[in-house]
Amino acid sequence: MEMNLQDKAPREASLMGDLIRQFSKNKMAILGLSIVVLFVLVAIFAPLIAPYAPEAQDLANRFLPPSAAHPFGTDNFGRDVFSNVVYGARISLFVGIFATLISLALGTFLGAISGYYGGKLDNVIMRMVDIVLSIPSLVLAIAISAALGTGMWNLILAVSLTGITGYARLVRASVLSAKEREYVEAARIGGAGDFRIILRHILPNITGPIIVQATLGVGTAILQGASLSFIGLGVQPPTPEWGNMLSQGRAFIRDYPHMTLFPGLAIALTIFSLNLLGDGLRDALDPKARR
Repeated sequence: MEMNLQDKAPREASLMGDLIRQFSKNKMAILGLSIVVLFVLVAIFAPLIAPYAPEAQDLANRFLPPSAAHPFGTDNFGRDVFSNVVYGARISLFVGIFATLISLALGTFLGAISGYYGGKLDNVIMRMVDIVLSIPSLVLAIAISAALGTGMWNLILAVSLTGITGYARLVRASVLSAKEREYVEAARIGGAGDFRIILRHILPNITGPIIVQATLGVGTAILQGASLSFIGLGVQPPTPEWGNMLSQGRAFIRDYPHMTLFPGLAIALTIFSLNLLGDGLRDALDPKARR
């Protein structure tokens, strides 16, 4: 037993080193990671980066084009668009990450017990998942958000509930394959309980596809959150959020396109970088996908 414990750490370090080496070979994945880290740092240090308070109005300087004083111009209330985009990163990233964590936790739980126990429980859970999947995710998010009301936390709940099914199906499929492996049979023979087997033996061995799915899921959650805010069912002005910034600027898009251009670019660049990161992680974690 002591030898096994001594060998485990070097083996895990070797696997991690191999993962890092494979990931670092993918230049596009490194680019995606760099952009994601940049946006995260912008969100964390928003008060130090933004030159103006996001809610500060200057009606004498409305609709100013991009300039040295206002890099992204000003909006219809004279607010600095750059400052609002910077502070909007906090809300958009928080919604995307937190909603994904909720979806991941609930979806993993449902998928794990469904795949491990099978039978009637599996049938009931999967039929419920199929029903939810038959409804377009954005339509379902709109319905949930309309029922719950506006606000950031209701937005997070609406977005997270629509993402559960994807993780549930992915985890179930992975558990169905993993539960027949020799190490699971050995754990059963050793007297381990079901939840210990799931938590200590199965889930750690299927984390690869889950991590990739969660990385891509953050981008989807950000886009859904922005979409709900755009139609007035998410974060409400004057709280800066990329979706409601697009909504406020659409009335002036012909004459003052900078009001929608920069928050739109922020959304597109964030989702693009998360997709690059997710693809890079997939290639690094799955030997079959490596080029």
